[in-house]
Amino acid sequence: MHPVGSPAERSDRSAHSTEDVHRERGPSLWESMLSKENLLAALNRVESNRGAPGVDGMTTAELRSWVLVNWPAVRAALDAGTYRPAPARQVIIPKPGGGERLLGVPVVLDRLIQQAIAQVLVPIFDPHFSGSSFGFRPGRSAHQAVRVARRAIEDGHRWVVDLDLDRFFDRVQHDVLMARVARRVDDRRVLKLIRRYLEAGIMVDGVKMPSAEGTPQGSPLSPVLSNIMLDDLDRELFKRGHRFVRYADDVRVFVRSRRAAQRVLDSVTDVVERRLKLKVNRAKSKVVPASVMTMLGFGFYFTRGGRVGVRVDPKAIKRLKERLRELTSRRWSIAMDERIAKINRFTTGWMGYFQLADGAHLFRELDKWLHRRMRQIRWKEWKRFAARRRNLLRLGIPERSAHQWAASSKGYWRIAGSGILQRALPNAYWDDLGLKMLKPTWQRLRSAW
Repeated sequence: MHPVGSPAERSDRSAHSTEDVHRERGPSLWESMLSKENLLAALNRVESNRGAPGVDGMTTAELRSWVLVNWPAVRAALDAGTYRPAPARQVIIPKPGGGERLLGVPVVLDRLIQQAIAQVLVPIFDPHFSGSSFGFRPGRSAHQAVRVARRAIEDGHRWVVDLDLDRFFDRVQHDVLMARVARRVDDRRVLKLIRRYLEAGIMVDGVKMPSAEGTPQGSPLSPVLSNIMLDDLDRELFKRGHRFVRYADDVRVFVRSRRAAQRVLDSVTDVVERRLKLKVNRAKSKVVPASVMTMLGFGFYFTRGGRVGVRVDPKAIKRLKERLRELTSRRWSIAMDERIAKINRFTTGWMGYFQLADGAHLFRELDKWLHRRMRQIRWKEWKRFAARRRNLLRLGIPERSAHQWAASSKGYWRIAGSGILQRALPNAYWDDLGLKMLKPTWQRLRSAW
C-alpha cells in the first residue's frame, strides 16, 4: 500500500482521474469520425447522391469495392497525418439569372471522408445555429424559410434588405473560417484534415490551381462550413432585433420602413466585410418592397383582405417552360409513353417544390399551354393527309371538318390551338395516356397539408 498522500498515491489518483475523464468524454472526435458506423453511413450517402467522378475517374458505383480493399492503407495515412486530398475537378455551370457558378467535384474517396467529417460536425454545431437559418440543415427546408418570410411580412415588415454576398464560396478566408470551426472543435487532427481539404486546390484543364481562399461548392463539407462561417452574421442580426431569413448565402432582412432598410443594409455590409472578411455585391444588394422581393423561387403579394400570398417567381416559370419545351420538342423522336413518363417526372418534382404557391390560376394556364404543346406533337406524328383524316374521324370529328383540317397548311402551333384539335384531343385524352397536369397535382398536394 502507498502511504496516504504519497507521490505514488497521488499518481494513481491522477491516472484514475484522467481515465474517468476519457470514459466520460467517450471516443475522440477523430475516432467517432472514422468509426465503422459513421463511415458506413457516409458511404451510403455518397452512393445515394451519385454525382460525377472527380479527377481520378472513379465513380460512386466503384467506391464500395475499392474501399473494401484499400481502406486500411487510407486509414493508416489518415492516422499518420500523411493523407493528402486530391484536387477537386472544376465544373462551370451557368446560373439561371446569368453568370456562372464554379463547382468543385472531389474524387469519390474524398467525398466519403468529407461526408464522414460533416456527419460528426453537424451535431456539434447545428444545435447552436440561429432559428432563422434554413439552408442545408437537418429538419429544415426552403418551404420553412418562405413561411417565416411571409410571417414577417404579415407582421408589418414590408421592406426587405436583399443582401448579395459576392462569390461567397470563392471568397471565404481559410484562417477566418478555421478560427470559427475551432471554437467548438478541439481535435487537432480533425482541424488539420479540414484545413487540408480547404487547401486541396482545383484541377483546371489538367493543371492544379492552388486554393488560398474559398470552399468549393459541390463538396459534402461545404454546406456545414458555410453555415459555421455565416453564424456570426446570424447572431449579429438577432442581437439587433431584426427579422431575417438566411438560406446558405441567400440573406433577407425584413424591416418596417425604407429608411430603416437602407440603414440595415449599410450596417450589415460593414459586419460582413470587416468581421467576416467577405464582400457584399453592392450592385446586386438592394432595398425592395416585400411585394417585389423574391427568394428561393418564390415571391409574395397582398390580397384585398390584407393577407400575404405566396407566388411563383416569374424566373422559375420561365425555367419551367424552357424545360417543358425541350421535353415537348417536335424534333425529338421518342415514343409518346416515354415522353409522358419524362414529363411526369419533371412536373411532379417541380410541383412538389412549388406547391407552396397560392392560387390555382397560374397552374391552370400552364396546363392549357402544355396541352397545346402535346397536341402539336400528336399532329406532327400523324404527318400525312390520310393519317390525319383517319385519326380525326376516329376521334369523332365529322367527315367534312376532318377532310378540311387534314388538308390544312396552317402551322403546328396554330392547329394545336384550334377548336377541332381541342375537340379531337381533349384533356381527358391525355389523362387516359397518364399525363399528370400541374393544377391537379397542386390540388392533391395541398389537400394533404
